[in-house]
Amino acid sequence: MNPILSQNLFLVKEHVGMFKASNNYDIYNPESNQIIMNCRENNLGFFTKILRFTDYKRATPFNVEITSATGEKLITVKRGIAIFRSTVEVLDEKDRLIGTFKQKFFSIGGRFEILDKNERPVATLQGKWTGWDFKFSHENKQLAQVSKKWAGIGKEFFTSADNYVLQIEETVPNDSPLRQLILGAVMCIDMVLKE
Repeated sequence: MNPILSQNLFLVKEHVGMFKASNNYDIYNPESNQIIMNCRENNLGFFTKILRFTDYKRATPFNVEITSATGEKLITVKRGIAIFRSTVEVLDEKDRLIGTFKQKFFSIGGRFEILDKNERPVATLQGKWTGWDFKFSHENKQLAQVSKKWAGIGKEFFTSADNYVLQIEETVPNDSPLRQLILGAVMCIDMVLKE
């Protein structure tokens, strides 16, 4: 696993633009203000692009690659067409399955069960529908949180675009695949729950 994933604090900043169908983000080290990862949805099909501008946007498939600033592939997050609920796969840099997310039926604000490659639960992502406050937890222990608020970042980052901070707890080991799953899930918050 790439050492960049051992950091505990990430700023995710959405690319803004009119009539954009794809989901593209830059991921910064908020303390140095340097881009450390890119998140791109490069291979959108024609019909998917059209559906992204309709009420069916949340049901469209996606295939997002998260790369280092130098272009090395770190994680791929993908989903097929979602009719009733989402099942998202997360793959490592060699396209091996790390785990999946399964959206819970009838969850207020959105809830995902995060499963490892053997379908064992390793975390739950739970959020408040009224704002950007999401927490990753397992067995009553917080693993990470996602928020639009962090004291160390200036207001210029928080515009109308979806910009937010991911803070992973130090108790999550640096080499744990859970870090890849958490980062992948953060991309799903925007594409599955918040659109």
